[in-house]
Amino acid sequence: MEETNREAVATAVQRVAGMLQRSDQLDKVEQYRRREARKKASVEARLKAAIQSQLDGVRTGLTQLHNALCDVKDIQNSLGDVSKDWRQSINTIENLKDVKDAVVQHSQLASAVENLKNIFSVPEIVHDTHDLIEQGELLQAHRKLIDLECSRDDLMYEQYRMDSKNTHDMNLIRAYFGQVQGLSDELAKQLWMVLQRALVTVRRDPTMLVSVVRIIEREEKIDRRMLDRKKQTGFIPPGRPKGWKSRMNQVLEGTVSARIESTQSETRNSDKMWLVRLLEITRKYVLDDLIVVKNLMVQCFPPHYNTFQLFFDLYHRALSARIQELASEDLEANEIVSLLTWVLNTYKSVEMMGHPDLYPECDVKQLEPLLPQEMVDVLLGKYMQTFTSNITGWLRKALETDKKDWQKESEPEADQDGYYQTTLPAIVFQMFEQNLQVAVQINESFKEQVLRLCLKQMTSFLVRYRDEAIAYKEEHLKDRQLPQCYVQYMIAIINNCQTFKESINSLKRKYSTSSEPTQNDVQIEKTLNEVAKEGCQFLLDEVFLDLEHHLNELLTRKWLTGCPAVDTICATVEDYFNDFAKIKKPYNQEMTAEAHRRVVVEYLKAVMQKRITFKNADERKEGADRMIKEAEQFSFLFKKLSAGEDTDWLCGSITAIAEVFKLTDPTLLFLEVSTLVSKYPDIREEHVVALLAVRGDATRDMRQMIVETLSQSKPSVSTNSAPVFRDITVPTISSMTAMAVPKLLK
Repeated sequence: MEETNREAVATAVQRVAGMLQRSDQLDKVEQYRRREARKKASVEARLKAAIQSQLDGVRTGLTQLHNALCDVKDIQNSLGDVSKDWRQSINTIENLKDVKDAVVQHSQLASAVENLKNIFSVPEIVHDTHDLIEQGELLQAHRKLIDLECSRDDLMYEQYRMDSKNTHDMNLIRAYFGQVQGLSDELAKQLWMVLQRALVTVRRDPTMLVSVVRIIEREEKIDRRMLDRKKQTGFIPPGRPKGWKSRMNQVLEGTVSARIESTQSETRNSDKMWLVRLLEITRKYVLDDLIVVKNLMVQCFPPHYNTFQLFFDLYHRALSARIQELASEDLEANEIVSLLTWVLNTYKSVEMMGHPDLYPECDVKQLEPLLPQEMVDVLLGKYMQTFTSNITGWLRKALETDKKDWQKESEPEADQDGYYQTTLPAIVFQMFEQNLQVAVQINESFKEQVLRLCLKQMTSFLVRYRDEAIAYKEEHLKDRQLPQCYVQYMIAIINNCQTFKESINSLKRKYSTSSEPTQNDVQIEKTLNEVAKEGCQFLLDEVFLDLEHHLNELLTRKWLTGCPAVDTICATVEDYFNDFAKIKKPYNQEMTAEAHRRVVVEYLKAVMQKRITFKNADERKEGADRMIKEAEQFSFLFKKLSAGEDTDWLCGSITAIAEVFKLTDPTLLFLEVSTLVSKYPDIREEHVVALLAVRGDATRDMRQMIVETLSQSKPSVSTNSAPVFRDITVPTISSMTAMAVPKLLK
């Protein structure tokens, strides 16, 4: 206490020192004193109030404890009195046993009296109930049945209470009411018959269906009451619980399953479209039935039955079982597609479960799949296996049909632009299109899978197509008169390549989500280019077989004297190219360029083969002028055939050689040859030697000097210009002698 007082004094001194630090604050001492006095009075008042409150609480608590103690004493006295009375009444309770037995017996007799009327009239009630059931008065029949069952059950219950071990009396009651169970079974049979025809009954006589549901509901309530009594007493009447609601669900499930199974009326043997018909009938039946359930049947059942969902689940399970049964059969490819299309698309579409008349009760987003994914994968795998085999056969058959057309004596058909073509591309891509349209109906991934398979098969097919085109050419070479329309059909083969390309690109744009080229795309493009290129080559070979005799006349003595070989060559080429105009771009342009190159190369070969050696300047001038003229003829012809494209480069090689021959001053020969070599850098030494040999006036020293000088200053080959002399070989003296010997022997 003293310590607390000292701390309080120290604190007060410190506060006063803080207030009176300056001299001017001394004037406010009285003010400070009054303020502190007010604070002290306030604190003392709050302290007194707190102490008073605590004292009041303690006083109240003590009063309540005193009252509780008095109550406890009163309760203790009362319990003592009760215990005393209970001990005194034990003997009295034992003396009331006879009264208790009398009460039980009275209860039994009262029950017997209450049911006396029913007991004596059981045979009559049974007969009336049987008649009511046959007449279809199910509610009245059920009411009488309940009266009989209540009489029986009450009697059996009272007997059970009196003596549960007395089986003789129990059996006596059960035997007396023996026909009641038969009536119950007979009524149940009628109920199930009505439920089996529920979809028909609800349209014709909905009250009958309502009566059946009411009877089942009543029986369910009785079942629950009897089960509750069993928990209390251990007694339950015979035949309980009946479980008619559960039985009703089983009957409805069987009815729906039978409804689904009844849709199949045909088999594959009688109708190849049996599955399509089956699925369409199933769709119609299910949709019509569910609409009836939603609009009519729901009103006949209590709301807690959730009738639409009940039927919806029953139909879904029955459909799933039926579809799985169909999927396990040995289905053909088109049947697999029909089944999967129906399962994956039709089932959830507006044509069936997504129909507006079923909304909003039916939510297709919540539907479980009819087929498990494993079974779907098995079916797709089986389809792909069959489709692979079928498409291989279809392509082979289409190619065989096209080959037969190649032997026809009439020209192939032309498209709207006049280009020759056969029906092969249309047939092939019609097959592809049909199968891809089918695949689209299933799902996107399957569509991509089918497209990849089509392109893969196309790769193999084009290899066979190329082999058949080569065989067609070789067969023609055995007898060039057959087939009569060889050129026209070879043109059609070339055009088909472009059609194949366009069709493939069209398929990919329509059915593929990826724009990246695949390995199959690259291989198809390569094979088609090879087929088209080889076809063009075959046609040019045909042209040059006809030109062979005239090409052999070039740069000979006969040619020098005025042989019309080049006129014939130009006329023949132009005649062929009238047919070649029916080749599609870009192949016709490439073919024209190749024909131009080959004509020029053959002409240059004639020069390099040294078929003629000019004897004098006049012959050289005459030959050079003729070469220049013929180069102009070639240039004019191919400019005409190529729609005005530049032809000077190739034909200029003939003109340049002619200038070498035309030169009159041998001393300038080196310059002229140098000009030729600089313009056509792929020319080789043997070519220069051959040219000088044909010229006829170049000495051996001059030839050697020109060749050596050119070899030292030979320009590099330009990559910007196509080579002209690269493929031209110069025959050696031995080979020329070998070629000449047979002629001499002849």
